[in-house]
Amino acid sequence: MTNTYSISFTQVVRARLEERGVSVRDVRLNGSAASHVLYQDTGMGYKDLDLIFGVSLKDDQAFRLVKDVVMDCLLDFLPAGVSKERISPLTLREAYVQKLVKVCNDTDRWSLISLSNNTGKNVELKFVDSLRRQFEFSVDSFQIGLDSLLLFDHCSETAMSESFHPTVMGESVYGDYEGAMGHLCQRIIATRSPEEIRGGGLLKYCHLLARGFRPICETEMKAMQRYMCSRFFIDFSHICEQQRKLEAYLQNHFAGMEHKRYECLMTLHHVVNESTVCLMGHERRQTLGLISMLALRVLAEQNAIPTVTNVTCFYQPAPYVRDINFSNYYIAQVQPQPPLVHYSNSHHTWLHCNLANKHVQGRGGCGIQCFSPLGWREE
Repeated sequence: MTNTYSISFTQVVRARLEERGVSVRDVRLNGSAASHVLYQDTGMGYKDLDLIFGVSLKDDQAFRLVKDVVMDCLLDFLPAGVSKERISPLTLREAYVQKLVKVCNDTDRWSLISLSNNTGKNVELKFVDSLRRQFEFSVDSFQIGLDSLLLFDHCSETAMSESFHPTVMGESVYGDYEGAMGHLCQRIIATRSPEEIRGGGLLKYCHLLARGFRPICETEMKAMQRYMCSRFFIDFSHICEQQRKLEAYLQNHFAGMEHKRYECLMTLHHVVNESTVCLMGHERRQTLGLISMLALRVLAEQNAIPTVTNVTCFYQPAPYVRDINFSNYYIAQVQPQPPLVHYSNSHHTWLHCNLANKHVQGRGGCGIQCFSPLGWREE
């Protein structure tokens, strides 16, 4: 959707909801898109158009009604000539809905419908009755009220232009607009109540660090990193869940800036290695190995490791070796698209390595020098 279509779609969704008896308190532009509008010189850009509809979601029927209204509106916006009668709700959902989320508990009542857009920004429609935490860091805590913009056509017969347009108001749910704006302009990472940040906040934090933002206070950030690491492993406890989350984040947040993926992963590796206190040793090594594997894959995609498509070296640390005849290395062909990583119950740590014909003197093992995303390692 273009921005014009997004405005029209938002207007139609709001009008249809009110026709169906759902009162809309307000509509706001949220998150990185709002930050980009208020201050564009951070170099961050924005990933999606994140729109918040303030509504009442008192029961399951209200949740279903909101979803049905969005699907009906989406059907009406399909290109001319499309046979809408032959498109089932399931087909429409599979083709255009990237995420469909419902949260209903004592403190949070909201739903999210993310509409995918292959040629531009996704449109994320969040319908909020109550939401305890609306931001992760101060730099993404901004919201811009869109009601005057959406209702302009009903109030004026003159077309909108650069010299004639409604006024919109921006605010920060961080609680201190001037402070949050200062953080945004000076590229500073700050937050409040870090224990409330969900697991994905760890990835956003590492993303900001990789983009040149810096913590407002090193001591406070050390404590916050421990909170975020603990919450990440609570929300994504299994290694496969962690891989899916990391791959999705890299795919969705670095369009046009693929060169930053490696730096973000290495920053994440450092933070997890330094601040994780809630895991057993083998679980921590599994996650660090996963991050290293993804980092090496990123380098391979950028042609930074020319021979990575030929061989893979699986490295097994010496403490796990029990058989004196055991060979520390196993060489296998790399598949074009590696599947999800499955770790055995023996919890072997492994890293993808680029094989080099360099022997090391004075140490055990096979004497091969291996390169991992973390640097050269000799065994």
